Amino acid sequence: MKRQIPGTSRNIDILHRIVRAYIETGEPIASGAISRRLGARLSPASVRNVMADLYEEGFLSQPHTSAGRIPTEKAFRSYVQSLTLARVLAAELQRLREELQQAKTVEERVERSSHMLTEMTRGIAITAAIPTFGQVLEHIQLVNLGDHRVLMVLVTRDRMVRNRVITLAESIGDRELESIRNYINQNFSGWALSEVHAALSRRLAHESAVYDSVLKRLTELYTRGLLDFELSPEIHLEGASNLVGLDLHLTREKLRELFRALEEKKRILVMLRPFLDQPEGELAVQVGLEDAHPSMSGLSLIGISVALPGGLAAKIAVLGPIRMNYEKAMSAVLHVGRAFQSLSEQS
Repeated sequence: MKRQIPGTSRNIDILHRIVRAYIETGEPIASGAISRRLGARLSPASVRNVMADLYEEGFLSQPHTSAGRIPTEKAFRSYVQSLTLARVLAAELQRLREELQQAKTVEERVERSSHMLTEMTRGIAITAAIPTFGQVLEHIQLVNLGDHRVLMVLVTRDRMVRNRVITLAESIGDRELESIRNYINQNFSGWALSEVHAALSRRLAHESAVYDSVLKRLTELYTRGLLDFELSPEIHLEGASNLVGLDLHLTREKLRELFRALEEKKRILVMLRPFLDQPEGELAVQVGLEDAHPSMSGLSLIGISVALPGGLAAKIAVLGPIRMNYEKAMSAVLHVGRAFQSLSEQS
């Protein structure tokens, strides 16, 4: 995030006090209120002069001629850059780990992480596990459904499960399916999915495959989509109802648009991904999300990317109003992300 710092240390201090006061009250901030917060170290007139400078620099806006000033997105960015997150206590990190440990699969941990973040921040939690072809094969299962149909179940080392039904040109027996399953599991368990695809393509293209009954039937299953699963992300969003009652300065139609956008979870991930493309383990904060969607101009995003074993990447984020408690939300996202990662590394 590009640094946007106003002038002198005194100006910075006053600006950040204005931001904190606005977060607490949601009302335009007058110079007298800031003077009192400073313990009368500066008179209202002196504070007013500083606020005039901040206004000229684009850090403050004035909704009405006689009203106080409110911080702009630029001011919030400066404030966020000034925050120093407290180091998480070992006991708190252990508590988060234990809560996540109750979920046995990645999908369950994604959902549990979202629930934890919603409770911790009262914001909208968005968590996603994004698979890649680097995922490692644990085993496959093949089930004969009759009518030339076969159920294929693929399990990866990170405990993600995918399944699909394919229809063959000819029926296939249970023993043949068992032989194919054993061939895949014995030869490729522990391989990355991309490596399995490459090796199978080479083996099945070899002339000897035509004369091997198992490889011959395997060829048909492979051409019909064996191991060819859509690597769609597992996404969980929770807490959208927390937006009700917030003053987001949206028209009724814009608010409806926002809720409609939040219902499309995959679209949300696509929209927010540019704001979460930080180096792994580094917290990202985006103040104002109008570039993602017009209805999100009054929202901010705090997120982190976490690398997981077995070819998965996780995105853990909180979406909330610009007037959110940033320090609390940033700490929550960072610590849940670390707990998620450390627990996955132990699995």
